[in-house]
Amino acid sequence: MSKKKGLSFEEKRVRMMEIFFETKDVFQLKDIEKIAPKEKGITSMSVKEILQSLVDDGMVDTDRIGTSNYFWAFPSKALHARKRKLEELESQRYLQGSVAVRRKHCSPSIINRSCALMTFQFAESSQKKETLQKSIEKSKIGREDTAERAALIEELAALRQKKEQLKAEIEKYRECDPDVVEEMRQTNKVAKEAANRWTDNIFSIKSWAKRKFGFEESRIDKSFGIPEDLDYID
Repeated sequence: MSKKKGLSFEEKRVRMMEIFFETKDVFQLKDIEKIAPKEKGITSMSVKEILQSLVDDGMVDTDRIGTSNYFWAFPSKALHARKRKLEELESQRYLQGSVAVRRKHCSPSIINRSCALMTFQFAESSQKKETLQKSIEKSKIGREDTAERAALIEELAALRQKKEQLKAEIEKYRECDPDVVEEMRQTNKVAKEAANRWTDNIFSIKSWAKRKFGFEESRIDKSFGIPEDLDYID
């Protein structure tokens, strides 16, 4: 029995886009890492890399809200991104045609290396084009101009506006975020420990000065500007 072939990089990208299109939901990375292996056969170790490649290509949107990153994708934007990618691939194929023009000016070894490279790039581009074309056709399903779609687009615009309002609201209450509160608590703890160390050092120096020179404590406090009520922080 032959070993089952794993998914290619492009196939993983297509399947991950299906997660967004089929659910029409917003996810965190940890959500995608759970869903992708279970429902789309994408290995958990490659999820982050695949997702970042989609973000880099403008097919998936991302934003940071509070202390968490969220990811989402809309078919319309992904469709335009794929079309741009398709145009780039077409441009690459056009450039490959220039090899024949340069042949008469190159040695056979250079021509062979160039042809081998171009053949590989052509095959890779063709595969990407085919995958993207299939994805584009699939994205068109359910996007016909209807009253329902127009209503959904209007609702989407309203939701985006609401999202911006919520982001502004969240930012106002950022100090109540559990992670931010914990960070402030740890910072205060470090500052308190540092203050008590310095207080302990001051008391030690005052004690040494009284034993060594017989100074009164009030004289030491006055000379060095030490508050009379100096004490440890509880």
